[in-house]
Amino acid sequence: MGDRHSWTAAPATAQRARSVLAAAWSCAVTAEGGREEFIGVHTVAEDGRVLLHLPEDSTLAAAAVCAPRGEPSAVLEFADVAPVPVRSRIRARLWMAGWFASEEGQLAFRPTRAVLRELGGAVVIDLDEFAIAEPDPLALAEAQLLTHLADAHPDAVERLTRLIDPDTLHGAVRVQPLAVDRHGLTLRIERARTHGDVRLPFHRPADDLGQLTERMHVLLTQASAASCPRALQRQRTEGDA
Repeated sequence: MGDRHSWTAAPATAQRARSVLAAAWSCAVTAEGGREEFIGVHTVAEDGRVLLHLPEDSTLAAAAVCAPRGEPSAVLEFADVAPVPVRSRIRARLWMAGWFASEEGQLAFRPTRAVLRELGGAVVIDLDEFAIAEPDPLALAEAQLLTHLADAHPDAVERLTRLIDPDTLHGAVRVQPLAVDRHGLTLRIERARTHGDVRLPFHRPADDLGQLTERMHVLLTQASAASCPRALQRQRTEGDA
């Protein structure tokens, strides 16, 4: 019952890293001048370079001026935080080591090493692949999409659990949307003391919001044709008692 899809494609690591970078609102920078955390000061060039527009009183900006050759080494850290409140809300962390160079009144960071850590472990990213990769087309809209699904359509989330193996839902106390990309939707299954994730792949990739709507309708249609998991039936009955 749980496997109703013909494929299980997922974003490549380089694309996943570029998606984290594109959607992040903040970053932490560790350099010779210490560690600073910034909100809303970075943009990303097409080749993956990070451009920082720093306040004048930033110690990092001062370090860039005083460093030999004007190129201080640094490590940038970006956190990928689930937009819907769930346990273990940080889905991934992206670390980039490299050098800063001053470019037209801003600092341009050129990475020499990039590492993405997710639940499955850490992966070193090939920098050539990172430079040419593009963010997932849904990355910037993901937060709004998931919060709308969780807040306005909890019935749809419950219906989608019909596509999950009932054994996986054993002991579940809550199911929430955790992530969405062009390849599929991921649900977080929370139990009393543990949690796990289940991915529901789309039948084909979604390149824009219109295609995503169609892919979600297909999943919901498949779910409507499936029987309700006994574990959730029991929970609903106990909750109504």
